[in-house]
Amino acid sequence: QVHLVDAGGGLVQAGASLRLSCAFSGWNFNGYAMGWFRQAPGKEREFVAAISRTSGDTLYADSVKGGFTISKNSAENTAYLQMCSLKPEDTGVYYCAGRMTQRNNVFYATPEAYTDWGQGTQVTVSS
Repeated sequence: QVHLVDAGGGLVQAGASLRLSCAFSGWNFNGYAMGWFRQAPGKEREFVAAISRTSGDTLYADSVKGGFTISKNSAENTAYLQMCSLKPEDTGVYYCAGRMTQRNNVFYATPEAYTDWGQGTQVTVSS
């Protein structure tokens, strides 16, 4: 059974950086495409970034493109979301997600595509 644990959130000022981690336990991390989503108070969960199982392909929401970087480290069984130049509108609970796939170069941008979820980590950016 797959278990994802999010970590790395916190309270930072605008312009700061944070790196979120998603520790994967279970079978076959290399077979998993991963994604990050976030949810602000009173809003729906929204897509942030996704990465294919081979790490060869990535996709970002327009709102974070150029500032956030998603990655997978197979040696650590961990996915990361590096966030730079944070803005108050980046505030929310961030969730990592994963799904097994047989396809090397695909990623998924909708919550419904994922089968496994972390518990979420709070990111608060003050102005």
